[in-house]
Amino acid sequence: MFEDLKIEVQVSCTLKCADDFVPLTKKETVLSRMTDRLIKIGRCYGMRMNVEITKVLRISRQPSPIQIMIDQKQLENVEYFSYLGSVMINNGRYTCEIKSRITMEKTLFNNLNTISPAN
Repeated sequence: MFEDLKIEVQVSCTLKCADDFVPLTKKETVLSRMTDRLIKIGRCYGMRMNVEITKVLRISRQPSPIQIMIDQKQLENVEYFSYLGSVMINNGRYTCEIKSRITMEKTLFNNLNTISPAN
């Protein structure tokens, strides 16, 4: 119980949605411990983390790879990924997110004009 409390104090934020787990922390060592603990608890319930689809994204002005291992396998470091309709990029900028949303809006607007053109 105290171990959980210690980890929770160090975590900036944890997002949980469906079967996704998105821990946000400033320190790689904390992330590694959180991942190890999650795997250990999951195994108690017969669950396992799929290393093939689990990704790591470091958001930093100067991003570098993170060394997070699961069952002696390095998790894949990615430069960006889409999550719940938003694009997260490793440099922390939102330019790509803004462009993505503008493109979605243009597509939606063009589809509306195709369905019901103005007179």
